[in-house]
Amino acid sequence: MSLPTAPDLEAALRAALQPTSLEVIDESAAHAGHAGAGAEGYGTHFRIRISSPLFAGKARVARHRLVYDALHVFIAQGLHAIAIEAS
Repeated sequence: MSLPTAPDLEAALRAALQPTSLEVIDESAAHAGHAGAGAEGYGTHFRIRISSPLFAGKARVARHRLVYDALHVFIAQGLHAIAIEAS
């Protein structure tokens, strides 16, 4: 099984949340040596900036839960950390 990539996460988020704006940034290389960081330098730590009409009226925790729910399949592939900016 290979580590997830930014395009993998982007495709899952687009399918689940129909975002009006989306940016997925792989920050794994900046976390080298930290817990959960792979030797490959990619696929473990991501920053997600997303806006979606599905977030309307939802609290921050609820918006984050929608993002996590859309990406849960990637945890078994090595996804370790997600920084979420959801509006």
